[in-house]
Order: sequence, then structure tokens, then C-alpha cells
Amino acid sequence: MLWGTFGIIHILSLVFALLLNVALYFVLKRCPQKIQIIVLGILSFSGIAAIIYNLVAWDSPLEYLPLHLCSLNALILPFAVFTRNKVVANLTLLWSLGAAVALILNHAVASAEVLDPVFCFYFFPHVFEMSIPILLFKLGLCKLDAKCIISTVGITGGVYTVIHFINVALNNYCIENNILDWAGNVIQVNYMYSITPDNPVLVLFHNLIPHSFWYMLPAVLIAAVYLGAIYGIAALVMKKKAN
Repeated sequence: MLWGTFGIIHILSLVFALLLNVALYFVLKRCPQKIQIIVLGILSFSGIAAIIYNLVAWDSPLEYLPLHLCSLNALILPFAVFTRNKVVANLTLLWSLGAAVALILNHAVASAEVLDPVFCFYFFPHVFEMSIPILLFKLGLCKLDAKCIISTVGITGGVYTVIHFINVALNNYCIENNILDWAGNVIQVNYMYSITPDNPVLVLFHNLIPHSFWYMLPAVLIAAVYLGAIYGIAALVMKKKAN
């Protein structure tokens, strides 16, 4: 069965992802904190496993460096789980959006057969990269802190800027040295999509601001609204409980 995009198999997989994480929450809710941390810690390494798989399986390391938002989130998740560092844990709430988008706009692997290694190393790591940050807070392992909005946006903006220059440097290097991909084309990377859009949402951004790097500015507004909603709802819930 092909995974597809917005077909019945794809939609069922998204429903399965939701149910899997709801079930995981209710199971872990009954467990001691130590068990919660161990289970989430083990699951948090699934993203790193996917990074290693992609580096090895596709034999093109320049094109599969862990520089997309999902991969960056995968790298910091184990640290967030085992240390419950406030800044890092709150940061993963925003970075986990990349995993959610990757599951919904899955065109890069839509032609993969369900349960093939390509599908498994894409689907399950993204599911856990999306859900573990939420579970950390729902289970009370970490605390939401609205003050972290500044660090979250600042770190994300700084990382995006650095990666944009990495994209430029790698692309120039590949052109100058004629580094080719499997199809015989010069490798051109686009980590965090700072060079060109890669899905309908980013195409819309690019239509509004038709320039590399800068076209992502609307994402800042979306991030602000998203984080504002999370921390705002949390504040309302806490206020209601206090009353």
C-alpha cells in the first residue's frame, strides 16, 4: 500500500498517530515519574535513529544532514526529556510543529510503501517528535513558562539564519567542486527551506515575499500566534483552577 497524500491511507495514518499518542498519555499517566521519563527518553531517540538511517541509506550525507527543523528537534529531545531543562523543553513545543507539518504535508515520501523502512523511519520518528514535547507538559514533567517565548523565538531565528548561510556555503561548494547526486545533478541543499519553498504553505509565503530567506517572515507571526495560544490557554486553565 502506498502511503499517498490526503488519500485514505494517509488520513488513517494521521488518525493512528493521534490515537497512539492519546493511548501513550493514558498509559504513562498511571506510571511513576521515573518510568515516564525512561519511556519518553527511549522514544525520543527514534528521531536520531532516523537521522542515522538517512545518512547511511541514501549515501548522500550532504543532502541528509540533520539541519531541518524536525532533525534539530530530534537532536534536542533526549536532552529535554532527561534534564527537563525549562528553556529546551519550551523550545521543543515550537520545533515540534515541523514534525506535524512533515506528517501532514508528506509529499517527499508519499510514494513509500506503508511499513517499508523508508516509511517507518519517517512516520514513527515524526509522530514522537510531535508528541513528546506535549506529553512532557501534560504529564507534569516540565512546566510551561511564557517567559520562554523570547528564547524560543530568538533561538529559532538564530538557528534559521545560521542554516541559511550553511545552505549557501554548501551549494557554492557543490557547484565549485561539481558534487553530484545519484541522478547526476549538482547537489543543492535547502535545509529549513531558507532558499526556496517546498510545500503549498511556504509557496504562499514566497508569493507574499518573493525572496530567499526573508520569505519565511510570516512564519514568525504564525509562531507568535501558536505560542500565544498555548501559553494563553495554559494561563486561563491555571487561573480557573486557582479560583
